[in-house]
This record gives sequence, structure tokens and C-alpha cells, in this order.
Amino acid sequence: MKSSRSKSKTNARADKSLIAEPQTDVETRPKVVVGILGPVLDKGSDARRWERWRPTVSVCQHEELLIARFELLVESKFRKLAEQVVADIKTVSPETEVRLHEVNWKDAWDFEEVYGVLHDFAKGCNFQPDEEDYLIHITTGTHVAQICLFLLTESRDLPGRLLQTSPPLRDHTPDVGEYRVIDLDLSKYDQLASRFAEQHRDSVSFLKSGIETRSVAFNRLIDQIERVAMNSKSPILLTGPTGAGKSRLAKRIHELKIARRQISGPFVEVNCATLRGDHAMSNMFGHMRGAFTGATADRPGLLRSANGGLLFLDEIGELGLDEQAMLLRALEEKRFLPVGSDKEVSSDFQLIAGTNRDLAVSVRDGRFRDDLLARINLWTFQLPALRDRTEDIEPNLRFELEQFARTHGTRVTFNKEAIGRFLKFASSSEAQWSGNFRDLNAAVTRMGTFAAGGRISVEIVDEEIARLRLQWHTPSVAQHSDVDLADVFDAQRLAEIDLFDHAQLIEVIRVCRSSRTMSEAGRKLFASSRQSKSSSNDSDRLRKYLLRFGLTWEQTQRT
Repeated sequence: MKSSRSKSKTNARADKSLIAEPQTDVETRPKVVVGILGPVLDKGSDARRWERWRPTVSVCQHEELLIARFELLVESKFRKLAEQVVADIKTVSPETEVRLHEVNWKDAWDFEEVYGVLHDFAKGCNFQPDEEDYLIHITTGTHVAQICLFLLTESRDLPGRLLQTSPPLRDHTPDVGEYRVIDLDLSKYDQLASRFAEQHRDSVSFLKSGIETRSVAFNRLIDQIERVAMNSKSPILLTGPTGAGKSRLAKRIHELKIARRQISGPFVEVNCATLRGDHAMSNMFGHMRGAFTGATADRPGLLRSANGGLLFLDEIGELGLDEQAMLLRALEEKRFLPVGSDKEVSSDFQLIAGTNRDLAVSVRDGRFRDDLLARINLWTFQLPALRDRTEDIEPNLRFELEQFARTHGTRVTFNKEAIGRFLKFASSSEAQWSGNFRDLNAAVTRMGTFAAGGRISVEIVDEEIARLRLQWHTPSVAQHSDVDLADVFDAQRLAEIDLFDHAQLIEVIRVCRSSRTMSEAGRKLFASSRQSKSSSNDSDRLRKYLLRFGLTWEQTQRT
């Protein structure tokens, strides 16, 4: 029985060699199999073993798969079984050389141990992929061992293709089974390659909120950001002017990573310009009850709230030096000390930082730590201003109209002449777009609100152009302040406030943010007029002023 099997196999091979077919370089190289002895699937010493499918032996029984050498990995306790398998391979395929390699591990299910043993084996081999074709047999061994062989093949520590064997179907030869060779070079699989390319395009479109942007430089930038966001957990630094879209992009990155199941935690956003005074450290890192006056309960803090998710620190250049030092340690060690606690806590989050400052200049001026900048500066992306992307104004204008419809429940469109006039102005050198997308959003909100019957006319566009010209060409406190009223009011409310009040409000909010209490802010704002009063309630005067615009003290302290 055994000799006839060997003879028919040899004759079939001889017959096949007479067929004049072109062969690839891989097909002409001697085939070498690397595999692990399977103590369960390969077992058998009596004559009935030939009635069973044994994967290690079956590899050498396929008439169209000529195996020149078999590198068989064996635990020392299965040496006797290995010798029987070697003898059986010699019977069915005399031309196959079998080399035994002793490998041992204490726990066959310990991933780290098994991977280490197999990795050492791979490193010790003198592979010659230009001269031999290697097939890594992943059918035998524990699941852990099979995974390790896969990983070592993927990393090219084992420079070959995967070989998967399986038992025969009922209508096949009972002892040979089937095999499949799997090449992990995904570039050779056209459908896979196109699927990955399509997934990448979808991700890029998602990061752009579905806006069909036309700027070549911007599209290339978002393409790079997508690749980094999907393949790296390191901090990302987004730079660019206020209103360029840093916050929106950070949110989209989080949503994309959630969809890809890369993270499951929340998106936590904070403008670091609001983290001022004694409570900045508490807001960032949390505090324990009784840590200071007013700490009536434990507070987790922003970093712990972002555990398992994404933390977006906008205007990170505004953080104090002490907070920067704590943040650096939290990034490097995933641990930090809450205020008033003697026990460290942990939080594993990905950081995206945003800034409109040149942090290198801040480092030089002593306002930013150079070691923190080095830590967050691995992936830095500069978002361009809207005026530098004039070809993208039209698709973004259409996006803002869709957002207006969702927010207000009213669909608004331009007539043909009106949209032509607005785009001509918006793309001209006269249009400064100093607030970037915030200016565009506010313009659409104003025009949409005034559009009778849902149609934006030429008259409405002309009025808006005049308003934007006045806004951009009138010197104001806004051009010299780090306070942005768009952080305090929504676009519609902001459009209702006179330019005169804009300037006054910006200075009032700036003073409020630089003061610890409302009384202190009131004393600064009413320093002259209070001298003529016998008694003055400065905080009450300030409160009434803020109420004129629907603001509270708390709202002036945050964005």
C-alpha cells in the first residue's frame, strides 16, 4: 500500500514535468516547509494511521506540491512521534529531506514564551529566499503557536508564504486532504487593495465632513492626518489661526476612531485659555474632597474623564508651566497625582492639542516647556486659513447652508446672481476672513435669517458684503485681543450685537478672565466712576451689564 502510493506519486510528478508550461521564479525554486509537529493530529504508530488524515505527512503527499525539505519543529517530549512521522514522510515522498529542530516551552498557551522561542528559531535560521521558496505550515500546534507563526511571517522574520492544510472532503482521497498557499503581500490582491483604498477615501471624506474640497494642499494634509490618526496613538498637534477648524477636525478624528473600534472612550474638549487661577490644576487633574476651600467632593478632572478616549486641549500654549509639567508626566507614564491626594491615578487617553501660537517662540520666551513641546511635536499639522483656500469657499458655503437647514429647520438657497456675487467677493483679495470658518458660518447665518421665502437675494448679499467690509476694515479691540466673542455667543446672537458693543464686550470679558472674582473685575472696570460714589457695589454693576447681553459671570470664564 505504501510503496504503490509512493510510486504513483513519483510517476505523476514525472508526467507533470513533461508538460511544457511557463513557470514563475517561485515555482522553480525548491520548496521548503517550516512547521510544528502536531502531537494530536499527527499521532499514530500502528497500520491504521494511514487511514487517518495527518497534516504534517499530508503536506508531502500532494502530487502537485513537491517538497524539497521539511524543517519540523518538535518538543523534546514528542521525539518518538516525530521519528515515526519522519519515517512516514520518507515512505510517501523519498525526495523530501526532513530536519528536526527541538523547541521547548513550559506553557504552550503562554503567548510571550511561545513567540520568544519561535522568534529565536527564526533568527537562528539561514534563510535564502532568493534560492528557496518557504511555506510556513500553520495547521498544527496550539492556536497560540499558529498565531505566532502568522506574526513572524507577516513581519518577514519567516520570509515565506502561509500554508494551510485541511482534511479531505468525502469525495476526495481519504488521506491526502487539501492545501492552500496564502501570500501575506496584500499588494498582490487587487480586490483587497481596492477595498483598503476605498476605506481610506471614506475616512478622508469623513474628516472633511463630506465637503468636496478642491485645494490640493489641503486634501494632501487631510490624507496625511487620516493615516496618522488611524495608525498612531501618539499626540497630534494641530496648529493654525483661530477658526481654521481645529476643534471640528479633532471631533471627527475621535468619531472615526470610535467607528474603527480603536477607542471606546469619550471626547473631552477644553480651551486651555479658560484654565486660569488656583483651580486650573484641579480642573485638569482632579482633586480630593477637602483639598482646598470649596472642595466639598472628589472631582475626577479632565484627564481621568478622557480615559480610554481622546482629550483635545485647544490653545495648549495657554497652560501654566505647572500644569504643563503634570501633563507631560501623564502623557509619558499615564499616571498623575490629583490635587490633595497622596495616591496616583491612571488615565490612558490620546491627546490632540491645538494652538494658534508659535510654540517654539513660547519656549524661547519661557512660557512653554521645551520637553512638553518635544513630546507633542511628533505629528504636527498646520491648518491653513480660509483666505488661503479660496477654491474651497464654494463647497464650504454649501456645507454651511446644509448646517443652517439642520439647525433652523429651514432650507435656504441663493439665486444664481446672488451666489455669483458672493463668491466673487469671498474669493477676492478684499475678503480677509480673519475669523476663518467662524466668519463664513456667521455670514451664512445672517443671510439665511434675512432670506424671505428661503431665497438669498442680491440685496441680502450686498448688505452682508458691506457688513463684512466694515467688520474687517474697522480697527477694534478684537484685532488685538485673545478674546473671541464667537466663543461666547452663537453666530445669530453675535450678528445682532452692534460693532460698538463688540469692542466693549471684548475688553470686559478680557478683564473678567484675568480676575479671580466678580468684585475684583468690577473694581478694575469701574475704577474711575466708583471714586465719585460714597458706596459702590462693583460686582452688581458688572452683573447688570452682563445681563444686558444674556451673560453670566461663569460664561465669561469659559468658552
